[in-house]
Amino acid sequence: MGIESLDIGQLDLSAPVGAQLTAALRQCIIRNQLKPGVRLSEAEIGARFGISRQPVREAFIKLSEEGLLEIRPQRGSFVRKISLEAVMDARFVREAVEADIVKACAADPSSGLVEELREQIRAQQRLVDDRPAAFVPLDDMFHRTLAQAAGRPNAWAVIEGMKTQMDRVRQMTSINFPLAHLITQHNAVVDAIEARDPQAAEQAMRGHLQMILQDLPAIREGFPDYFDPSGA
Repeated sequence: MGIESLDIGQLDLSAPVGAQLTAALRQCIIRNQLKPGVRLSEAEIGARFGISRQPVREAFIKLSEEGLLEIRPQRGSFVRKISLEAVMDARFVREAVEADIVKACAADPSSGLVEELREQIRAQQRLVDDRPAAFVPLDDMFHRTLAQAAGRPNAWAVIEGMKTQMDRVRQMTSINFPLAHLITQHNAVVDAIEARDPQAAEQAMRGHLQMILQDLPAIREGFPDYFDPSGA
């Protein structure tokens, strides 16, 4: 897929473009619009947006630091394959942090939290058949809402900073596997919060975040070229 055909939109050239471009390219990689091994050209991307190569170079460096691009001197910049090690690390951290988050929510639910989460789940259900790829942002909203309700918004910010490789797998899961079970798990989390049962909330969240361990072998088998064979 050429850069001109990517669903990036336009940058706001009246504001700093480096961060905007980084975010746009990050999403293209996470959504697998830019597949592992694809070469990205500073000149081509600069021409696509009518910007100089400097902010493009800065975006490439940032994405390289996040493990999404590999910059090869004299050869170019390439989308990296998915690191299984990074996926597993992110999943481990998410489970540890979010288990405590939902326990706190269930111990003392904030006013309106259950109703807000139920409405989010209804929105998720409307996407299951027609737009499964759009499920991931709604899933993130659900988990971010829990962190905010527990008074731990910075905990979610830490998770967001390390879960890009995991998100690439989640995107493939949302497109290739039924999502009804994930929504059932979300309902179980909310049921436990409504019942003010911290232990049940923790168990529901741990089971939910362990789901990727079940999906990962099939995803790797279906998309072997997307993963780093070294596991790193």
